[in-house]
Amino acid sequence: MVRARRIWVAAAALLAVAGASPGVAAAQSQPRSQPRALAGGSDGTLPPGWNVAGGSSAPQLVWRSKRPVPMGDARVEFRVAGRLLGVPQPGTDGRTFRLGLDGQEAGKLRDLEVWSGGRRLDRRQTTPDTSPVRPSAPLPAAGVDPGKPGSYRTRTGEYSLKSVRLPGFAAPVEMRAVVVAPTGARGPRPLALFLHGRHYTCYKGQEINGDWPCRAGTEPVPSHRGYLRDQKLLASQGYVTVSISANGINGQDGDVQDGGAQARSSLVRLHLARWAEWAAHPATAPAVVRDAPRADLSRVLLVGHSRGGEGVNRAALDSLYPPPAAQDGYHGPVRWNIRGLVLIGPTVFGQNPVPDVPSATILPGCDGDVSDLQGEVYVDGTRAVSRGAALHSAVYVIGANHNFFNSEWTPGQAAAPAEDDFGDDPQHPDPVCGEHSATRLTADQQHRAGSTYIAAAARLFLAGDDKVRPLLDGSGKRAPSADPARVLTHAVGGRRNAGFLPDSGVSVAGGRLCAAVDPSPAKACLGDGARGSSPHFARWGTDHETGRNAVALRWTRSGSPARVRVKQPVSLAGDKSLALRLFVPPNSRGTRLDVSVSDASGRRAVLGTARVDGLPGSERTASYWAREIRVPLTAATRGGLDLHRIKSLELTPRSGSGQAWLMDAWGWQSGLPAVRAAALARVDVGRTTVDEGDSGVRTYRVPVQVSGRGSGQVRVYAPDPATGRVTDRLVTVHPGGHDIDVPVQVKGNTRYGDDVSYDIFVKAVRGAVIGSYQGGITVHNDDPAPKMTVTPVAGRVTEGQALKWRVSLSEAADSDIAATFVAVAPTGPELSTKDVSARWLRDTTGTSPDPQRPLSGVDGGLYLWKTVPAGRTSVDITVPTVKDRVTEPAESVRFRQIDQRTGEQQPDGLELDGTVLDAS
Repeated sequence: MVRARRIWVAAAALLAVAGASPGVAAAQSQPRSQPRALAGGSDGTLPPGWNVAGGSSAPQLVWRSKRPVPMGDARVEFRVAGRLLGVPQPGTDGRTFRLGLDGQEAGKLRDLEVWSGGRRLDRRQTTPDTSPVRPSAPLPAAGVDPGKPGSYRTRTGEYSLKSVRLPGFAAPVEMRAVVVAPTGARGPRPLALFLHGRHYTCYKGQEINGDWPCRAGTEPVPSHRGYLRDQKLLASQGYVTVSISANGINGQDGDVQDGGAQARSSLVRLHLARWAEWAAHPATAPAVVRDAPRADLSRVLLVGHSRGGEGVNRAALDSLYPPPAAQDGYHGPVRWNIRGLVLIGPTVFGQNPVPDVPSATILPGCDGDVSDLQGEVYVDGTRAVSRGAALHSAVYVIGANHNFFNSEWTPGQAAAPAEDDFGDDPQHPDPVCGEHSATRLTADQQHRAGSTYIAAAARLFLAGDDKVRPLLDGSGKRAPSADPARVLTHAVGGRRNAGFLPDSGVSVAGGRLCAAVDPSPAKACLGDGARGSSPHFARWGTDHETGRNAVALRWTRSGSPARVRVKQPVSLAGDKSLALRLFVPPNSRGTRLDVSVSDASGRRAVLGTARVDGLPGSERTASYWAREIRVPLTAATRGGLDLHRIKSLELTPRSGSGQAWLMDAWGWQSGLPAVRAAALARVDVGRTTVDEGDSGVRTYRVPVQVSGRGSGQVRVYAPDPATGRVTDRLVTVHPGGHDIDVPVQVKGNTRYGDDVSYDIFVKAVRGAVIGSYQGGITVHNDDPAPKMTVTPVAGRVTEGQALKWRVSLSEAADSDIAATFVAVAPTGPELSTKDVSARWLRDTTGTSPDPQRPLSGVDGGLYLWKTVPAGRTSVDITVPTVKDRVTEPAESVRFRQIDQRTGEQQPDGLELDGTVLDAS
């Protein structure tokens, strides 16, 4: 259907790929909720914990959790039947979340869900299988151990500079940092910069909140001091380290569409600019920096935790491909070279990794915050986007949670209150991540493992020491300093050459090409029977993605091959092995698959047998994660295959039955090539807010800026706000061009309605990078809301009859208009919980009539909410009463309208008054 305000996307081409487009309005708006078609009935009921607030002027969907939802890095999302509805704003109580209902029909909300980081929040977790899970055997030790302290003594100090203003943030953001540097080190030293993630900002005793700036009497949470162990290890090895504070962003990033990624990038680059200035002019530096060796800004490692991970990824991208000036908080020259990234449990809301900067992404197996382990996208999402020379490593730490990589987020170590984010149920402990599970790490073990692999990345990316590469690239080696942690790795890039990539044009026989994200269980890689989730299939802003695939295998007998055939032959000439990224169900053991390749002439060779075990996993973990398996190409050479023209890959199960998923396969050589950033196009999507107007039809276009160098390909997704259907198109973009042309037609009228957003999402495919991935046109309703009145239909009844009031509007509106009333004490005797229908009371409040109490005394309040549907002018509210045998005087009830922005009673609001007479 078309929304009643008759605003529609141009029918000729939702995604018209044109040569030039007319100018667009330049006004920018705050982010809006994502409109979707809402299935549901018209009875006006919502699931427990939900209500519609905000009245006719600003309707809001409100969910209240039964328990506090900690402030973390993953976004809380409202969904309808699995589809993203929007990102709500949290209340100060830590339980209440509100989402503006622009373009939604408030009376037709059903199948509502609340998600965060891949975990459902609005329903109880199922009781886990408590069968104990044993740790896997340790891997062979590598030839080097980067977790061992170096020979330098270290010095620690802090600096605090003048706060800065960042676009989109009302309050200034602090420029504060802690520095740990080696003493006695000669010459310029590489610089490692740490950025913490999203956490509480202010505290006093055991009270903690997300305010900014901190109120009088409270202190900032020192999250930036949580990596001192990592900093001291690196400093002992000769690196200068700095960990910066970002509380000012954490306290304000709920109001920006990208979750603060651009602001964090600006903050990182503002600090780097200061370090570049201090390196050139040491006398201007703070004392702690003057006392440290001079930082070598040509060798910079960025380490980001959670949203800090997304922030340093954006900082690397912005350093290579500058963002639009209006959205950026740094406008100076780039006087540094970022050689590598370490991303710890990172978010990646935009799914826009920078492809030509090497990275190591630490994935905590028991992450209770970013629990879908979406950071895997920093590996998978770089494939085929650019040259592929940069190594992108995933480091899966079994038994690690999200918080304990930061000591200031760790109970017993933190200055402010802290907690274990996994949140295990003591009555039903998780077999993998429960506090006493054999696979769960202690805080100290986890932090030591994190320090070791941060140091490994520094040694590889900054020092170029290839001896440490086997710890990060899927070679199956371990660093003894990280023991007893079980740490697994796989990688793409480096010296991985052409191979079999299911995202490209391939055909599959004996298996199926499955979709990473799709609402249909038949198409999705993990169907309804999956126990847990996969980091490889983390969801994005749409309910499906074109071209993001894997190969799913299922067999019931040994010897049933699955064949992956590419359209164009690939070359494995000069490669040592074929490296496959393959996973099997969690906790499974002993899966064996013969690996074969065939050339374009049909010659075939069995390369070897892949033996794969599943990771320890439960329903709460993202353990469907690929192991890297390498089989030598010796047999193909011996068999006379033309390695320049390999046409197919075949996997033949040698186990009786089972399942497996192939992510990709590559020709592999040892070592790392030199990495040079390619000339890529950069795409940034903006947002324009326009008034609907009273008449006429106007066309606006979604603002999109393409900068950078060279052309590239991106995929543009456009959800229809009326139907929820998502269309997509592959678009070739050029700097300065208008290749992404999305027209939106707006027809003015004089009837009240909701604001409506027409959004697009953009993802890089080849030869491009994405800055701001989401934007659109928000059409603002500029008509006044109709006046609401209340008339009693049956305001004085005999017990056993229903009280009834009619809520009327002065004129019909083009959207639903809601009103909410709360029971208050009337003058005189009041109806009790025994005087109304017990079923109605349970459905309305979730409570029992017992013990008997006045309706205004029901725990949590007795609220009546009703919506007048779009196009109608009235709706009735009823309260069913029951007949009893007790002789009693006339009793009354009163419901008063509440201000749905504040939840407080409106002094001059509407009232529903009723009287019930005794029937005896």
